[in-house]
Amino acid sequence: MAKRRKVGNLTALAVLAVLAPGQPMHPYEMARVLRRTGKDRDMRIKWGSFYTVVRNLERHGFIEATGRDRQGRRPERTVYAITDAGRAELQDWARELVAVPEAEQSRFEAALSVLGVLAPDEATELLGRRLHTLDAEIAARGAALEQARNQVARLFLVEAEYALAMRRAEAEWVRSLLVELTDGTLPGLAGWRDYHATGRVPDDLAAQWKQLLTEGG
Repeated sequence: MAKRRKVGNLTALAVLAVLAPGQPMHPYEMARVLRRTGKDRDMRIKWGSFYTVVRNLERHGFIEATGRDRQGRRPERTVYAITDAGRAELQDWARELVAVPEAEQSRFEAALSVLGVLAPDEATELLGRRLHTLDAEIAARGAALEQARNQVARLFLVEAEYALAMRRAEAEWVRSLLVELTDGTLPGLAGWRDYHATGRVPDDLAAQWKQLLTEGG
């Protein structure tokens, strides 16, 4: 079970990670490094609350102000460094995230849960469009990863490998579902098609729905 953390926003994890090598930075510089290293693709960083997260990390003793920096006519900016407590929090958080699987809901999973509201032919066409986009994305990501392998240590590419593997798995699953839809072997396809043609819920689905309502009561 995930721990309840004093600063639980994943943006905090990114900030601690970027400060971990020991180079103090001001928040603008942190954000620039996170963007340059692609961390904003690896996790949801809410830039609108970025400075709030930095202040919360300081308030809980995970980072500390080490001075102020001024460039040209820009206002002074506070420079922060990670503390021993922050380093311990970063390592403990990373251990948890690596070792403990959590259910992570996706928009696509939500869409699949209500797929029946679309007619089978439309669902097939939309899934085909999704697969086309996935295949193009997989090709682009694969090419970029191969190029990066010549320049960057694999340790810094494992998240990109994982993301590519997940996309490939999704594409293969969508491809297999499309086969069932197009060759007519998907169980319940006839009833699904009949429902959109007549508006009548198939008897087996109606019975299952009634059972769910009875159990819920």
